[in-house]
Amino acid sequence: MKYFITGAAGFIGSNLADCLLNEGHEVVGWDDFSTGQEHFVENACRYKSYQLIKGDNLDVDGLKSAMKGCEQVLHFAANADVRFGLEHPSKDIQQNMLATYHVLEAMRSNDIRTIIFASTGSVYGEASVIPTPEDAPFPIQTSLYGASKLAGEGLIEAYCEGYGFRGIIFRLVSILGERYTHGHIFDFYRQLLDHPDRLEVLGDGNQRKSYLYVGDCVAAVLHTMRLRSNAENEGGTEIYNLGTTEYCRVVDSIGWICAELGLVPKICFTGGRQGWVGDNPFIFLDTTKIQATGWRAKLSIRDAVVRTLQWLRDNRWVFTWCVN
Repeated sequence: MKYFITGAAGFIGSNLADCLLNEGHEVVGWDDFSTGQEHFVENACRYKSYQLIKGDNLDVDGLKSAMKGCEQVLHFAANADVRFGLEHPSKDIQQNMLATYHVLEAMRSNDIRTIIFASTGSVYGEASVIPTPEDAPFPIQTSLYGASKLAGEGLIEAYCEGYGFRGIIFRLVSILGERYTHGHIFDFYRQLLDHPDRLEVLGDGNQRKSYLYVGDCVAAVLHTMRLRSNAENEGGTEIYNLGTTEYCRVVDSIGWICAELGLVPKICFTGGRQGWVGDNPFIFLDTTKIQATGWRAKLSIRDAVVRTLQWLRDNRWVFTWCVN
């Protein structure tokens, strides 16, 4: 199989590419390198079956040309900057919604019928049902990021209905692991490098979140793709929540991080039930549907947090270019 991956030099996309190449597939990687890193594609570039193209999802003609000969698309490029979304709203509209439309149009131009899309559990807003299933009633959207991802889902569903595409949509919790470059562990560790005696925490620290290790995330994506490839070649969309069967409080994660670093900092909370506008204080997805297919997460949240911190300790260069 020949796959086209958007966001191929990013956190999840680069890990996906490595796994597909290791399985003997061909991969065309597409990334504008606004947040992706050349370090993340070094392994992939060793394969003759890998082609890396620098391109922008807003360039629909470039996408059409780059996709020629590919059979499936994994659309993992996005602006994932939830926290600062209100400061630059056009980013979410362009990089999440408009970019998805361009990807779908490039697929249609090349007669590619299958798309795998990385959406988010943020589309549920402040859910009234916890754990939240795929068919939960949608509340008011609380972030531009979630709203733009939901718009992307809608476009995919419409293309599946109108053009006979096949879509697999994953609503992800926050992903942790190797090549992680933004999020609470990144922020906390960067603070502790600067001042190990003090840690500022947005909100009251009681926000409850679920997380998933990137290796488990990639395994779930590939597992589900295989299931769909073995099914009848019909169109339509499948939606899967992707996360673990547990959650933790922010203060729990802080405890694991500080224990691993051997630090006992003074913790200063900014207060409030949210860290920022759009920060959902309780995210916990019902993963019954994906588990019914035979997939299970292997790492606990605690182990994923520790492994992420270990990777950051070994790769401090990421702090020289990442700006949150």
